Amino acid sequence: MVKKDLEKVATTSEPVLNDNLQKLRDVFPQFVKDGQIDFDALKAFFDKESITAGPEKYGLSWAGKSNAVRALQTSATGTLTPQEKESKDWDTTQNVFIEGDNLEVLKLLQKQYANPGKIKMIYIDPPYNTGKDFVYKDNFTEGVSDYYERTGQSKGGIKLTANLESNGRYHSDWLTMMYPRLFLAKNLLKDDGVIFVSIDDNEVANLRLIMDEIFGEENYLNTFCWVNNLKGRQISGTGAAKTYEYILCYARRIEENELFIGTIDELKRLMPSTYKGFDYETEEDETGEFVVKNELYNTNSIFNEETRPNLVFNIHYNFETEEVKFTEAGDQTTFERFTKIDPKKNNDGVHKYHAWRWSRDKIQNELADLKFEKTKEGAKVSTKIRDHSTTNLKDLISDITTNSGSAEVKDLFDGRKYFDYPKPIDLIKIFITQTGADDTILDFFAGSGTTAHAVMAQNAEDKENRRWIGVQLPEATAEDSEAYKAGYKTIAEIARERIRRASDKIGKGDIGFKAFALEQSNYRRWNVITDAEDEKKLLEQERLFVEKPLVDKYDAKAVVYEILLKEGFSLNAEVSQDKKAALKPWIVTDGGRRLVVTFADKVAKEQVDSLALTENDLFVCLDSALDDSTKVNISRNLSAKVI
Repeated sequence: MVKKDLEKVATTSEPVLNDNLQKLRDVFPQFVKDGQIDFDALKAFFDKESITAGPEKYGLSWAGKSNAVRALQTSATGTLTPQEKESKDWDTTQNVFIEGDNLEVLKLLQKQYANPGKIKMIYIDPPYNTGKDFVYKDNFTEGVSDYYERTGQSKGGIKLTANLESNGRYHSDWLTMMYPRLFLAKNLLKDDGVIFVSIDDNEVANLRLIMDEIFGEENYLNTFCWVNNLKGRQISGTGAAKTYEYILCYARRIEENELFIGTIDELKRLMPSTYKGFDYETEEDETGEFVVKNELYNTNSIFNEETRPNLVFNIHYNFETEEVKFTEAGDQTTFERFTKIDPKKNNDGVHKYHAWRWSRDKIQNELADLKFEKTKEGAKVSTKIRDHSTTNLKDLISDITTNSGSAEVKDLFDGRKYFDYPKPIDLIKIFITQTGADDTILDFFAGSGTTAHAVMAQNAEDKENRRWIGVQLPEATAEDSEAYKAGYKTIAEIARERIRRASDKIGKGDIGFKAFALEQSNYRRWNVITDAEDEKKLLEQERLFVEKPLVDKYDAKAVVYEILLKEGFSLNAEVSQDKKAALKPWIVTDGGRRLVVTFADKVAKEQVDSLALTENDLFVCLDSALDDSTKVNISRNLSAKVI
């Protein structure tokens, strides 16, 4: 019998650039040959003017950009281990908190949350690079044990050092840190998804350039100006006092996005300096309530009989029968019992009329949404606004201060200050309201957990069911800090406790979270430090990996979560074990898919048949548990992989 080898389960995250190469192959197969881009074919296809040749190109380059790209090409080898004791409402919640280095975590999330993207909104508050905050050093020349420590795959808080200007690569280090994380984040967004990034003057210019490169400058939406300290801060000792910060916003695909809107009452409450007026009288007709804000004509004089000739005409309205007729502008024709409404006169000194905002057909078909009123001159026509409780969001955020964020955290921790300058939840809620039911919001610089707190609070207010994912490095707290003295050794510990306390205070909706920690893989290969000079040792390691692919004393549930994550199942999938069945299988249910994992020493065809697996299911077992005949039968009848 010919031996049938089954595919191995994934042991690392998939390389992101391989996926992008596949996208190029799908659209332009002639440009990808033998797994490589054929640049000669690419240049020949496009016009010369479309290809920039030579060393001079527009864009952003810095010392270390190649390392940033290398960070993308390096697969993640760790795993996310469930921490049920650190969680709240594990069995019912759809929220996720992950402790670990966000670069590694973002790679591990790609299989499930990218292509197509499943994240509706990302908000991050990364290090501003003031010289006092910390920058993650993605160093690929370090030893394996150092790497595990830096990425949070070993116990203890991670101590980071400040990125001082005297380091020599002040801006470069920050850019090298941000680039791969933003690149990976983009993959996770839905087509109509958006990302918001808080930043100040130190790196806003560089951030705009790398966001343009990663997301495409055509997908730029807004730069929000957040006036967070109207008294002003004199930071540099020169020039004017600083009163605001920035929040950059980009879309995944701008054509899939709509206007940002907000509830007038809530916006006026939060930002009375920015949102004034809106005191319209409410009226009612057969259709329902409405308000009148503007007349039908376009107030911009550039829309006139020359630029919009089809929108310049006379309107004739019968107040008794509510009929409408039209004649050309300037035509003196009148109709019995009809009142003539001329187009508004243009005062630009060149043109006669303003254009209407609606066409003849739209006026005729949507007459019920127009209000006609008699005037001394004859009559005027205005549009009825049915949805009068909302308005467009502005790019100026006022009246929400940094002090609010500090007060919110201190209030949760009985007046103690455990975190410096957390963002206020009201700031994040403004952006969260642009999402809806069952949307997922991601924050991979979670800090004290403001985004998680804001999502739960907004859900309680509008009764939606948004979900959140927070990622925070176990960054060590300073030993002389109040937090450390209170027992919080890492920022991640503060975040988890803040979320617990906030959820208790909110008290309704999904206020729980599943906690995970980035840890070393359960596969033996990645946990052995190899010595290239000791061939005998290397051979022994290879033998161990074949015979015992999993580490000694592995936790079965942790292995199941590693498999489901790297095979593209959700962290919120239902996981259970059938201890009564012969194979004692672990069963993962995720929507219409199932993953069935067994660690049995021997697996027979009849035992697999008893599981009643379908073509949508994936069966995983130890390679050593199958004989050649069983491998052939399993691979013929269902989707299966081996450890």
